[in-house]
Amino acid sequence: MRVTASGLVVAGLLTAATVTVSACTAAGPPKAAAPASAPAADRTAAERPAPAGPASPAASPGTPVLTAAQAQAALIGESDLGVPWTAADSTATWHDGLLKAATGQADCQRLLEALYTDELLGAPAGPQAVTSLDDGDDAAQLRYQVDAGRSADVDRTLAWLRTLPGTCGRFTAQTTAAGTEAVQVADAGLRDFGDARQGLRITLTAQPSAADDPTTLTLDVAVVRVGDDAIVLTAGALGTLPDDTTEQALDIGVQRLAQVREQGRAQA
Repeated sequence: MRVTASGLVVAGLLTAATVTVSACTAAGPPKAAAPASAPAADRTAAERPAPAGPASPAASPGTPVLTAAQAQAALIGESDLGVPWTAADSTATWHDGLLKAATGQADCQRLLEALYTDELLGAPAGPQAVTSLDDGDDAAQLRYQVDAGRSADVDRTLAWLRTLPGTCGRFTAQTTAAGTEAVQVADAGLRDFGDARQGLRITLTAQPSAADDPTTLTLDVAVVRVGDDAIVLTAGALGTLPDDTTEQALDIGVQRLAQVREQGRAQA
């Protein structure tokens, strides 16, 4: 299946093939923030999503927190998804074009901000690893993240995500480059991955002018808790995502994270 981008969106998904590992301190999922008006790298602290609620408690005794190396080992890669997935080169242009947007509805703005900053759980609170993959055949891009020891943050985020099909089922937002876009948010109906999970299917359709054809971004968002650790996945395509992308990535990823956690317990 191939998707042809039209109108505003620059062809080809470009994403930096980065596997980053960090150990920082922060708190829970982002709150509503002011409309995005500058690239994420240029934002001040006040403009980024604020932590929600108290910081996560430390992992219980006898439950080792993943190390940075273990978080990286729990990532999936291009070989797991097979052809045509490859390591990404840079951030997809639709990321700024369609996710950098403002709406007057607080929870919906919070969602847009979290998607744009790639911080559904808030800023990292411990070891984290991230990788990005491109599917050139379907103009799709997948971002896969493993976070260590964030069970309280994850559960708060899951509870919030479950409300969004009701509070943000349909809304409009003003983008910085593509005019007004129509946004729909629906439950993704994930299988029983991990210990707790929630997925959303989000579609964003923009038409810069009457002379342009509409451009639609289809975005799958999933958060899965495995013990105290978490997987955060976003997969987007201009048009329709390959049907099995999200569940295939989660199926492999949850098993891998469980194996890494078991190895960590054995070594402790």
